[in-house]
Amino acid sequence: MSGFWVGKRVLITGGTGFLGQAVCRLVNQRRPALLVAPSSADYDLRTAGDARRLLAETQPDVVIHLAARVGGIGANQERPADLYLDNLLMGTNVIEQCRLAGTDRLAVVGTICSYPKHTRVPFTEDSLWTGYPEETNAPYGVAKLAQLVQLQANRDQYGQQGIYLMPTNLYGPGDKFHPSVSHVIPALIKKCVDAVEAGHDTIEVWGTGTASREFLYVDDAAEGILLAAEHYRGAAPVNLGANHEVAIKELIHDVAEITGFAGRIEWDGAKPDGQPRRCVDPARAKELFGFEATTPFAEGLGRTYRWYLANRHEAESRGAPETAA
Repeated sequence: MSGFWVGKRVLITGGTGFLGQAVCRLVNQRRPALLVAPSSADYDLRTAGDARRLLAETQPDVVIHLAARVGGIGANQERPADLYLDNLLMGTNVIEQCRLAGTDRLAVVGTICSYPKHTRVPFTEDSLWTGYPEETNAPYGVAKLAQLVQLQANRDQYGQQGIYLMPTNLYGPGDKFHPSVSHVIPALIKKCVDAVEAGHDTIEVWGTGTASREFLYVDDAAEGILLAAEHYRGAAPVNLGANHEVAIKELIHDVAEITGFAGRIEWDGAKPDGQPRRCVDPARAKELFGFEATTPFAEGLGRTYRWYLANRHEAESRGAPETAA
């Protein structure tokens, strides 16, 4: 293990969230001098004043910006303006205050939702600007992509060397299972578990099942972020992926098997599929800072299911899209 983190002062925005908790665990293993992961109750990063105060009070050597307001397709359809503005403001304020404070290392985590709706698979970073994102998550995707523009503009004008990372769809223990905010894997696990417990022989699933997704285990994503923060200083955006694409129709059968649901699946074609396909090219991350995902999908899915059964109240307790600061 590298000694880079030993003695460093590390600030993680969004450290109380799903990905943030995994990143905090790994940072703590590397013996930093200080790890700060405040909540939105402590600092509202949508305001420049709170972002400025956070940097002044923590004086970090390394900042990892994970704070985001997020949700699945339903949340994106119901609150697109909130998701756009909150994410835009948080990213803008954190990047600017890190510039003003002269923070040595800044890693900003974007989203796979920024890619154009129709993109050659696997997605390469060079295709980011070839079209508009899929409509149901475009406001969120555009707001996050604006942070890449800001980082590159600041690099050109001020020499700020912030980096921009794009993890593909995350899953794993600690995910959110409330229907109003859950993404596809926790949503399907909950549907199947609820059906088994209630004795129902059918479940309804959004869309047609033809869309595909790539899923990155949360601990693998956290490792990739730390590797990048330590070793990468470039301007180009970088994918973090698992190099494994699965159709939603295949995914639901995997979830049904692991949860013991043996009933019928009814597809609601009136609901959106979202982006037709998602799978990223992970070559740049391997080349630039040696990242490769190591968790087999079946193993990660099993861990996620078992964590949900053991932590159902926690998993289902959050009923609105989270603003993690």
